[in-house]
Amino acid sequence: MPGKLWLAAVALAVTPAAAQTPLERGKYLVEGILTCGNCHTPRGPGGVLDTTRRHAGGPQVWETAEYRVHPSNITPDKETGIGAWSRGEIEAAIRDARRPNGQQLSPQMPSAYYKIFAPADLDAVVAYMQSLPPVSRKVDPPLYKVKHMTVDIPPGADKPLPQAVVNDPVKRGFYLVTIGHCMECHTPIVNGHRDFKNGLGTGGERFEGPWGLSVSRNITSHKVNGIGAWTDEEVKRAITQGVRKDGSKLRPPMGYAWYATMTDADLGAIVRYLRTIARR
Repeated sequence: MPGKLWLAAVALAVTPAAAQTPLERGKYLVEGILTCGNCHTPRGPGGVLDTTRRHAGGPQVWETAEYRVHPSNITPDKETGIGAWSRGEIEAAIRDARRPNGQQLSPQMPSAYYKIFAPADLDAVVAYMQSLPPVSRKVDPPLYKVKHMTVDIPPGADKPLPQAVVNDPVKRGFYLVTIGHCMECHTPIVNGHRDFKNGLGTGGERFEGPWGLSVSRNITSHKVNGIGAWTDEEVKRAITQGVRKDGSKLRPPMGYAWYATMTDADLGAIVRYLRTIARR
């Protein structure tokens, strides 16, 4: 990696003491806030992740009028994964939702939230993915029923965030929440589109799986409907341990096991940002 990109990747670490190499940064993101394995890892009985085949393709199937897809094998296996893809092709899939053959990826891949990626972070993610052990596991190919699929890009996330902006705690919180695609679950769909304008962070989406039924929470600053009455530590506990203010447990697909790997500074930045979301 060129020297400037390496320095940028290190600069994204939260403190000098936490300076990371690009591979370390990539692992921190992929196995943390990005929760890639939440979709792209096979599951065993009861929906438990099969960590022996991490990132080798998930069991879920998503079908809409536009597509029918399974989470792909994203290990560097040349036959069943992305081992034959170039660095640029992997970056295009992540950021632009485009396969090497030009086919648009389905919106289940949250590329709309990845357009904000700082270039050094995106480089680090790709470097880490290419460093993983290849796992041979064939996943059913996607079926695309239309040429173009609707994608809703969150406000302020349409282009890479400048390095100087990421260093501001609130803006870094916005950056992390965006690449973590939190608002993909916590913002309702109205008339076929995420209602970022009127419903940002208000939750209400339903998720059914081996865990039963989960409904995404309102994470705005509203003191009754949202998390405005929660302390910072209670919000962090919900994010990293899946425990609500009242002590009850959250259910998947909330990826608290991944978020538990985050630094306290990054968690604090996320809380700082969530406090700025208008009460609804």
